[in-house]
Amino acid sequence: MAKKKKKSGNSEAEGSIRTPIVCVLGHVDHGKTSLLDRIRGSSVVNKEAGAITQHIGATIVPLDAIEEMSGTKGKVKFDVPGLLFIDTPGHHAFTTLRSRGGALADMAILVADINEGFQPQTIEALEILKSYKTPFVVAATKVDRIHGWRVNENAPFAACYKAQNERVQMMLETKIYELVGALSERGINCERYDRISDFQKNVAIVPVSGITGEGIPDLLMVMIGLAQRYMTENLALTVEGPGCGTVLEVKEEKGLGITLDVILYDGSLKVGDEIAVGGDNEVITTKVRSLLQPRPMQEILTEDKFERVKSVNAARGIKVAAPGLEGAVAGSPFRVIKGNRDEIIENVRHEMEDIEVKLSDDGIFIKADTIGALEALSKELEKHEIPVFRAEVGPVSRHDIIEVATIRDPLRSVLLAFNTPLLPDAIDSLAEKENVQLFESKVIYHLIDDYVEWEEKTRRELEKQSFEKIIMPAKISLLPDCVFRQSNPAVVGVRVLGGKLTTGVNLVLPDGRRIGKIKQMKSGQDNIQEAHEGKEVAISIEGATVGRQIDVGDVLYVEIPERHVKVLETEMLSHLNASMIDVLEEFTNIKRKEDPFWGK
Repeated sequence: MAKKKKKSGNSEAEGSIRTPIVCVLGHVDHGKTSLLDRIRGSSVVNKEAGAITQHIGATIVPLDAIEEMSGTKGKVKFDVPGLLFIDTPGHHAFTTLRSRGGALADMAILVADINEGFQPQTIEALEILKSYKTPFVVAATKVDRIHGWRVNENAPFAACYKAQNERVQMMLETKIYELVGALSERGINCERYDRISDFQKNVAIVPVSGITGEGIPDLLMVMIGLAQRYMTENLALTVEGPGCGTVLEVKEEKGLGITLDVILYDGSLKVGDEIAVGGDNEVITTKVRSLLQPRPMQEILTEDKFERVKSVNAARGIKVAAPGLEGAVAGSPFRVIKGNRDEIIENVRHEMEDIEVKLSDDGIFIKADTIGALEALSKELEKHEIPVFRAEVGPVSRHDIIEVATIRDPLRSVLLAFNTPLLPDAIDSLAEKENVQLFESKVIYHLIDDYVEWEEKTRRELEKQSFEKIIMPAKISLLPDCVFRQSNPAVVGVRVLGGKLTTGVNLVLPDGRRIGKIKQMKSGQDNIQEAHEGKEVAISIEGATVGRQIDVGDVLYVEIPERHVKVLETEMLSHLNASMIDVLEEFTNIKRKEDPFWGK
């Protein structure tokens, strides 16, 4: 049934297709923001002076601007009204933008410096895109930095390529195919965009420069063309329906208090609407006091850049001011309450609970700044077979440190904090709880690599300590003509028939009778602590007398406590050599003649 449209000055509201939401992902310093700056004609990079993390970017690029930049005005008819670009640090925007448990972004641009290729964050972004099955285009940035490149400002790629000499063209081709290879290794077919006949089967690589504007007309046309051809059914707009969105950031703004940066992806929102949004512990309901919308071709930066509006239609980036927003969570659903109030609130609560994180009865703790980031971290940990015991959104608190400190397993008293801060009381508590291991990073790969490296090192140390404490199996025989003292203590020469002999252990006869304890062991004139199979050494045995309890030619075993046998047979068998295993079996057979379940 056709939906009734209401009149509005918003051109998108008059059509049936909403603006596609486009996320820009990529490695740090690979030119994400510069690329968007060139598109919108702004200078965010210069103005922000490294403080880009203090804002979200939500930029509407209308269709007429795209047509003008690409030179297609009047040549092709598009139904898609433009593109809504989201530009935030790292992958924060993409992992935060969620709708009903999936990615909210309709498409993405994966930015990769053509001269540096795929870097850790590029690969991480690619894995996230694959995980959410989000269509994307690769923007191969910084072509102007290829040695010998001749700049053709704002020109389409074909004209730029034609202007280069053969050496530069070959260099460009090589670099593009390095990207093709990197994607192919990860199971993705791709090609330079102008060589693709089926965009559903191949990912497009568009060479561009955010500084000179070269290739940007092609990038915009590929994006708008993909949306027009493959996504129009999914971009159906419900103008009169209640607004639906996702909270991208929760920030305190001067004169406004706590505000929400919201991506409205469906329906409408107006001042005075009652809204429901996910909070730390419960669903928050309040009424919209102010709506502040960035102007077209601008982004959300500071409040004086906003235009106060009474209503807004999807898809838009909008700042919402309302009372009682303390505790609102980035990544949570945002709903206008119309109709069945209880049902809408329950749906928001359900979405907040419907976090796709696989938990285990035995695992580590993880925290992240948003729901989506928590899910992204969880998925990567699952790939590495690292179990998660508890997963929460928000900063690391004192309570988190105390909880982790209660875990006795040193390999599990761990907290991974992804892109989320430590509260002051957590820092104090961390100094007190020495058994807690905290790992922090804004890059998932770095976080996991640091943890895995620590876990492997710690596991080796623990195994080494276990070996040192566990009495190992050994079997010896008393050598002829090697009785150096008969008693107090007896000093005799022995050959190690199997296993590993150490000092401080008791010796028993094959019938189980205890003989005495090894006090000292020598090889020549040197004191030694252990001797392996085939070694001949002198040992002193406290409590034994040669000619009474033992004699030349006797075979003796190291006495292993029952609890040590259990550890050896269940946890450490893979660390024993064949000789040790044989001697262990002989010794346990001796003990199990009287008690078949001994050591089991």
